[in-house]
Amino acid sequence: MNIHADMNITHASATLEEADRLMTVCNSCRYCEGLCAVFPAMEMRRAFHDGDLNYLANLCHGCGACLADCQFAPPHEFDVNVPRTLAKLRGDTYQAYVWPKSLAVAFERNGVATALIAAFGVAVFIGGFAAWNDPAVLFGVHDGPGSFYKLMPHNAMAGLFMAVSLYVIMAVAMGIRAFWTDIGEPFATWRQPGSIWQAIRDACTLRYLDGGGVGCMNENDAPTDRRQLYHHITFYGFTLCFLSTSTATGYHYLFGLEAPYPWYDLPVVLGTIGGLGLVVGPVGLLVAKTHRDPLMLDKPRLGMDVAFMLMLFLTGLTGLLLLVLRTTPAMGLMLAIHLGVVFALFLTMPYGKFMHGIYRFLALVRYARERRMFVDAH
Repeated sequence: MNIHADMNITHASATLEEADRLMTVCNSCRYCEGLCAVFPAMEMRRAFHDGDLNYLANLCHGCGACLADCQFAPPHEFDVNVPRTLAKLRGDTYQAYVWPKSLAVAFERNGVATALIAAFGVAVFIGGFAAWNDPAVLFGVHDGPGSFYKLMPHNAMAGLFMAVSLYVIMAVAMGIRAFWTDIGEPFATWRQPGSIWQAIRDACTLRYLDGGGVGCMNENDAPTDRRQLYHHITFYGFTLCFLSTSTATGYHYLFGLEAPYPWYDLPVVLGTIGGLGLVVGPVGLLVAKTHRDPLMLDKPRLGMDVAFMLMLFLTGLTGLLLLVLRTTPAMGLMLAIHLGVVFALFLTMPYGKFMHGIYRFLALVRYARERRMFVDAH
């Protein structure tokens, strides 16, 4: 079956072609319009260009409710499987909008690239510490403010992370620009605070990751909210770790206070809670993924999901171990491993699953704007 609302539309890939077919079928049925934002956004269109389909794919939260509710789902001859098709399309967008374009192929199988960069990052920091100091310093006991910088000067450490942060900011910004341009959304949308605020609320509450209110679907069709819970734990854990680093930066440059800080100080409290979130959340998401219906999964890209979750988990775990071991001879090696993992996480952010959060937020901004216009018009 090959149905298109506009037979003059051609698509850049077979996945886009299939997504067009499914959206055309779903637009005729509309049984799932109350499940999430995808179907109301779909109903505002009669034809689907590539940018429209990429927008809908990133608006999808993968709850799976539409597959469970669909009367045309496999093994029906119409073979309507919206979650898997949109998951494949989301994966394609990570490469379609990547900057620089030359890295798209390298990160097509993101799990391998991430593992190699992680190993390289850890090796660089361990080797750098060893080259900067003799082994006695590397494996010595250092305590009190400034002890981290006995292994590597603060300016060298900050300069390295500043360089990779600027690169990541540029790569993410270029990806945002490419996505926004492809979906045809005007930049004037950013002057609509109502749409942005609605998107922030929807993103922070994961409003559309609840299967229309019953939870995400699993292999036995029993809906739960576990994925929503673990997504929240991971997201807010990452946010608290970012706030911890930002607070520590302020301490250093504004007040002249050097790390490591006492366990009761704000950077440590934020980092500890955030680190626990980055340990519990990713593990929960990986376990929840094993219980998902295989029909919904984009199996060739599972490595991308696992690699990103693993990097978040290792960031939280090594940070917590560094806190526990910072007054022992293991501190130097643990600091090198932690910084290497964080370096690898930063460097791979623009080329994998991290970007789905960015593109999903942008899709929510567009949906909020479209929905507001639709309501006003009716």
